[in-house]
Amino acid sequence: MDIKIAPSKYAHKNQQAHLAELVEFLKIPSISTQPEHDADVVAAAEWMADAMRQAGIENVRLIETPRHPLIYGDWLHAGPDAPTVLIYGHYDVQPPDPLELWQSPPFEPVVKDDYLVARGSSDDKGQAYIHVKAVQAYLETNGRLPVNVKFIIEGEEEIGGASLEAFIPENKELLAADVALVSDTHILSPEQPAIVYGLRGLCYILADITGPDHDLHSGSFGGGINNPINAAAQMIAKLKDENGRILIPGFYDKVRQLSAEEREILRQFPLDEAEWLTNAGAPQIWGEPEFSLVERIGARPTLDVNGIIGGYTAAGRKTVLPSTVHVKISMRLVPDQDPKEIADLFCRYVESILPPSVTVKFDIGAFSPASITDYTIPAMRAASAAYEQVFGKAPVYMREGGSIPVVAAFQSQLGLETVLMGFGLPGDRIHSPNERFYVSNFYKGIQTSIYFLNEYARLASLDSTGE
Repeated sequence: MDIKIAPSKYAHKNQQAHLAELVEFLKIPSISTQPEHDADVVAAAEWMADAMRQAGIENVRLIETPRHPLIYGDWLHAGPDAPTVLIYGHYDVQPPDPLELWQSPPFEPVVKDDYLVARGSSDDKGQAYIHVKAVQAYLETNGRLPVNVKFIIEGEEEIGGASLEAFIPENKELLAADVALVSDTHILSPEQPAIVYGLRGLCYILADITGPDHDLHSGSFGGGINNPINAAAQMIAKLKDENGRILIPGFYDKVRQLSAEEREILRQFPLDEAEWLTNAGAPQIWGEPEFSLVERIGARPTLDVNGIIGGYTAAGRKTVLPSTVHVKISMRLVPDQDPKEIADLFCRYVESILPPSVTVKFDIGAFSPASITDYTIPAMRAASAAYEQVFGKAPVYMREGGSIPVVAAFQSQLGLETVLMGFGLPGDRIHSPNERFYVSNFYKGIQTSIYFLNEYARLASLDSTGE
């Protein structure tokens, strides 16, 4: 019998049991950013570790960190010639607020219209649990896997992943593998799978612009003291032109240009621009005219003001010149842009365009470089074949505009390419009320993972022999 057939049948037979287990996992409010839920975060880690042990994964342990524990486990009996897959996921979740917008309690999972509704169902408990069940299907039926596997599951992804970031360079041998596998993205629809091969990086900066050392009466001081909000508005207006091109000198110097081949791949991406615009709720599409919409939202760098805080914003009137305005800015970066270098360019430029009548102080926040995976490697071809086998349709390739910092860390610290084999849907409402996960995609995800492991073993063997 084909090595993957028995595990596939096992997974199909146990669908309801697997769903029931996921429901129990989702009941744990593992909100990593809120200290009052620290015990719940640990409970979720322990739950996942127990589930991994029951699946037959070995050497499972919780690894203490300065904040929330990591989970490690492995199964390494496929042989020295078999490739090793490092499987990543996270068990922490976003806060569920605002609670009044949930149609059912966020930590009381319900199945509604074929979706499992609960915080963490799609991001990322449901997707991470897929691979635990795929491994269990192999071990319960064949008694072995076609590849070696290692798991590293974290509890801080939603708050930046600092503990895992520190853990990786100190534990390179423990995490050594041939490829990483991550399910924390989405496909296009229940019928159309997609593989993300590129993620943008992130540079986040808070700029505090200060004029006077206290709020002033606008009648007494207006016209003689520069209002920092006005200065901030003038500064913001000089960051980009009317088409969205960023005006910071040197910002584009290291941007990796899209090849003709990659532009053709992205041109084939089936994005319905009218539907996309409707979902955005905006009057029209905007951006760099020399690039397509698909390229703008996934393969081009951006700069956006995420928030302006300053002055009097409560009801009624208060005529003041505020002392300080806070401007929050994020820049999404593409391959070869260094986030720290970009931050330095930004700060120097802002200092050069602000007048001496105000001062500025910067708080450099999140850093994450962009990542891109070679879509021709055996693991990517295996993922494509697995999707097609289970969904009945070949996946399309896409770049994701968001960031998953651990992918860049795997690449820079461990030398690993990452296969982003997601099973969420664009309408899963992650980070929002009524987060959901399409139940059929949970089941298909387990099947796809089963086929991937087998196909990757086959293609890696052929690749090593040059066939």
